Amino acid sequence: MDAATYDAIVLTGGRGSRLGGADKAALTVGGLTLLERVLRAVSEAGRVLTVGPQVSGGPVAAVANGLAQSDADVVVVLACDLPFLTGTTVRRLVSAVGETDGAVLVDAGRRRQYLAAVYTRAALLDAVHRLPRTEGASMHDLVEGLRLTEVRSQSEEAADCDTWADVARARALLEER
Repeated sequence: MDAATYDAIVLTGGRGSRLGGADKAALTVGGLTLLERVLRAVSEAGRVLTVGPQVSGGPVAAVANGLAQSDADVVVVLACDLPFLTGTTVRRLVSAVGETDGAVLVDAGRRRQYLAAVYTRAALLDAVHRLPRTEGASMHDLVEGLRLTEVRSQSEEAADCDTWADVARARALLEER
């Protein structure tokens, strides 16, 4: 699958409650903001749709908003707080979709990262329409029943920055590189 066949939906609107309300997207890690790092990872996308705090209601509402703006057959859905995600990661996810409904990055603890994933637009739209409402729904509720290929994380690529300790760790690791 080539780049023109997928769009990217990047979510930037989290409350950052464990970061004292800090804007995650604007945090600098390794000389770039978290958002800039994720945007680099999806530079091959046909379109990049950034869904920010103007869409309230949580990640599922933001994903639904992004889907409404995309007409690509496949969408990459990413949180903005993934400092180690790369274009190689995205290509691995896109190529893993095959005949399934998508591919999801799985961390070392076998936890699926639903906001580091690729979905077929049709399956994700069907999932959105199955929910009674998108506001307040969890990503787990959204993807329940979808056939997802698990793609094991290599090194730190599934690590996110939810706390100041996560941010400090990412900064330290990127400083070493």
